[in-house]
Amino acid sequence: MGRIWQPAIDYMLKQYLNWGLNAISDLISHQLARYVIGVLLILALFWIINKLVKKYLFPWMERLTGKSENEMDDKLVAAFFRPIEWLISLTGFFMALRYLPLSPNTDQLILDIYRSTTIALIAWGFYALASGESVLSREIKEKFKIDDILIAFLSKVVRFIILALALVIIVQEWGYEVNGFIAGMGLGGLAFALAAQDALSNIFGGIVIIMEKPFSIGDWIVTPSVEGFVEDINFRSTRVRAFDQSLITVPNSTLAKEAITNYTRMGKRRIRFYLRVTYDTPRIKLEHCVLRIREMLNNHPDVHPETILVYFEQFNDSSLDIFMYFFTHTTVWKEYLAVRQDINLKIMEILEDMDISVAFPSRSIYLENTDTLTGVKEDSVEASYPKETGNLDSSRAE
Repeated sequence: MGRIWQPAIDYMLKQYLNWGLNAISDLISHQLARYVIGVLLILALFWIINKLVKKYLFPWMERLTGKSENEMDDKLVAAFFRPIEWLISLTGFFMALRYLPLSPNTDQLILDIYRSTTIALIAWGFYALASGESVLSREIKEKFKIDDILIAFLSKVVRFIILALALVIIVQEWGYEVNGFIAGMGLGGLAFALAAQDALSNIFGGIVIIMEKPFSIGDWIVTPSVEGFVEDINFRSTRVRAFDQSLITVPNSTLAKEAITNYTRMGKRRIRFYLRVTYDTPRIKLEHCVLRIREMLNNHPDVHPETILVYFEQFNDSSLDIFMYFFTHTTVWKEYLAVRQDINLKIMEILEDMDISVAFPSRSIYLENTDTLTGVKEDSVEASYPKETGNLDSSRAE
């Protein structure tokens, strides 16, 4: 039975197969289908090129540049890696669109977009290369001995120039004339300068700060308006991180006019105060106390040996004043306080060992009462009372 229907089935399959092949042939021959297949082939080709470049070309270039001692070529490859990757994909889309039968105006628009995007990608690479943390910036800093704050400022200037040039070139690619615009800016330069007087003063203030270099990024500075660590300086202002972690922005023109104390650049830190002892301290004990304190400071490992002054300076109203003036090796605030505490404790130990009392600021009042009837004169009464507490009257160390 099956053999009877077999010829009919073969005939039907043959007819349908021929119909399908003819339909596929007609579809392939159709013009739209050819364009679609061509676009897909172009995109696939550039996708493969992009993958090959990422997998083989760039690793080979990294190995090649890694053999050299100069890091500049390594960072050059790293800076242009992503722009080149995008450029290959962009070129694939551009070639695919140019393959299509578009109008001349559309082709010109696509060409302008492609050229503008290419310029932007090249600018992207140079923008990354001009970073303040790049190897190029480090090499310039080491070669010309430029301060970190100047490197950051120059990096911002170079990046601004790169963006400005890229924008001007892109505008010219679209057929706009920039010479007239620049000339118009020259005619209105005076009005612009008057309107931007504060901004210009801040820029020149930043230039003054960079040229004189009163501080660098990371320095601890104190001015009449701000205290903290310098984080950044830009065209308009300087950013300072205060000790409470608040961020203070100071205009450069203001900062350039103020007195700036840079504690980071101190080679040593000063301690200056008076040790006040009571008037009942014998001269021998006082002289011996001065010698022991001076010897203790001379032998202290954290005290700078260049200037150590310990002298009995004056007879005060209610005390004998021993003047102390010396410096610590460290300039770090926390370490400085630890050194000062250790010295104060050692001074107290000397006073306790010699049984010398620290004087309180006081005032003596004498009362005299005369009995006119009996002619008896009462004894004078001395009343002393403290005005404030505290063992050591020390001024602020700087």
